[in-house]
Amino acid sequence: MSDSPTLRIAPNVKLGQNVKIYAFVNLYGCEIDDESKIGTFVEIQSGVRIGKRVKVSSHSFICEGVTVEDEVFIGHGVMFINDRYPRSTNPDGSVQTGDDWELIKTTVKRRASIGSNATILCGVTIGEGAIVGAGSVVTKDVLPYTIVAGNPARVLRKIDPTKI
Repeated sequence: MSDSPTLRIAPNVKLGQNVKIYAFVNLYGCEIDDESKIGTFVEIQSGVRIGKRVKVSSHSFICEGVTVEDEVFIGHGVMFINDRYPRSTNPDGSVQTGDDWELIKTTVKRRASIGSNATILCGVTIGEGAIVGAGSVVTKDVLPYTIVAGNPARVLRKIDPTKI
């Protein structure tokens, strides 16, 4: 772990060149590629891969099983989920361990943008260049170059890929 009381960076974190990490961040077992920025109060868990030139805004949570490709924007307070049926205990009352649940992976493709306070359920792919509106709950795949918003997120319109 880092020696800073405001940064918790485990020794197994792989950081690319010119990565900027702000205060009160918790990183472990993840990989963050070149020129990415990680805002204040962000947690990125084991097994997460963050691409090049990604911006993760403050108060966001990126859990195990998430891949974020290059040039993605993640707004403030974005939450990712990796378990469809989260429980604290097993049917017999014993506390669940890592072996008692199924990790469901999620991918955010190149140049996608996710608005503040969006929740991304597990098992979805957010397509290249797509935009997820602030406060949305993404429950299914978002096609490339599509804007979605709402709860559940619905298609608002397509984006001309030559304009972004």
